[in-house]
Amino acid sequence: MMINMLNFVITCLCILLSVAYFTLFERKVLGYCQIRWGPNKVSINGILQPISDALKLFLKENMSPIKSNYFIFYLVSVFGLFLMLYLWSLYPSDTSFFFFNYSIMLFICLSGMSVYFVMVAGWSSNSKYSFLGAMRAAAQSISYEVSMIFILLFPIMLNSTLSMNNSIFFYSSFLLLLMISRIWFISSLAETNRAPFDFAEGESELVSGFNIEYQGGLFALLFLSEYTSIILMSLMTVVWFFNISSSLIMVTFIMIIVFMYILIRAIYPRYRYDLLMMLCWKCFLPFSLAALMFIPFFLFKYDSY
Repeated sequence: MMINMLNFVITCLCILLSVAYFTLFERKVLGYCQIRWGPNKVSINGILQPISDALKLFLKENMSPIKSNYFIFYLVSVFGLFLMLYLWSLYPSDTSFFFFNYSIMLFICLSGMSVYFVMVAGWSSNSKYSFLGAMRAAAQSISYEVSMIFILLFPIMLNSTLSMNNSIFFYSSFLLLLMISRIWFISSLAETNRAPFDFAEGESELVSGFNIEYQGGLFALLFLSEYTSIILMSLMTVVWFFNISSSLIMVTFIMIIVFMYILIRAIYPRYRYDLLMMLCWKCFLPFSLAALMFIPFFLFKYDSY
């Protein structure tokens, strides 16, 4: 038990450190895309900038609105980060502290709970701007969760397993998996509230959305949970749609997908909200349902071999 808990603590520390330097990597890429320098003053080439930002945020005084629900206001940011860190334990590895045969089902259930933290964070602030941002984020997340589950059924039914430990790559279905993975990637952008689907934090419309009343350490916890989910979705994309056994190649693919998250933020403007919802219900959902009809063909072809 002590060894398992130690593995979990070390994993969490590595994830938080990777999130810290993911922010530095994002600011550097955005700077180069906008023909300017990124952070380059703190230490050598800005290498200690994430540590400086974390110290500044956690040492700031935390203030909350007078009419807010104090207990829920403070608690929701902590539980949001804990949920994202717990999801990392579902992928089987040498440092995993438990093994679960239905890890994909547990991932679907726990990832669906993330929308509640956004809604409760906006509601407990007792601010009309934060509540409006929470409602927009909830409608967006619930809509794209439906399409994401149907997209996830494709590798589940091909592999005939609900465990992440048993994955088989079907070369006969490579082209269809490639199209499905593109839709999965766009849906994960909307699910993690990233640009061009960052309606939960539309600064030009909602003055930062559901987290407008959060500052200091509480804002840092919300920030960490958001970026942890980005790296987690990149890992799950590689696991479910590429099935790479080598650790070095897997990390390389994860870095490529993370870089695509940043590059899309630098290139594309914010999408229109009604077009975002129409993209989910009228494009991604029908396509994912239609793609499921091809699974018996691929399973029959695989069995014939």
